[in-house]
Amino acid sequence: MSQQMQGEIANLTTQIDLPEDPRAGFALVQARIRALRQAGRDVPVELIRMEKNLQTECICQSRGG
Repeated sequence: MSQQMQGEIANLTTQIDLPEDPRAGFALVQARIRALRQAGRDVPVELIRMEKNLQTECICQSRGG
């Protein structure tokens, strides 16, 4: 993975940690993944993991957990 992509992932991680609502972070990650796919670029495994973790967190929170 390029240093630029590592920096982008670090930036996303920082942005995700700011809002209390995990849905906001989930939306950010999904938007980045969508942009990468539309540009014909590979989506780093780290972003896929981040998306799945945030999705799980959103589900848990919606169930009152």
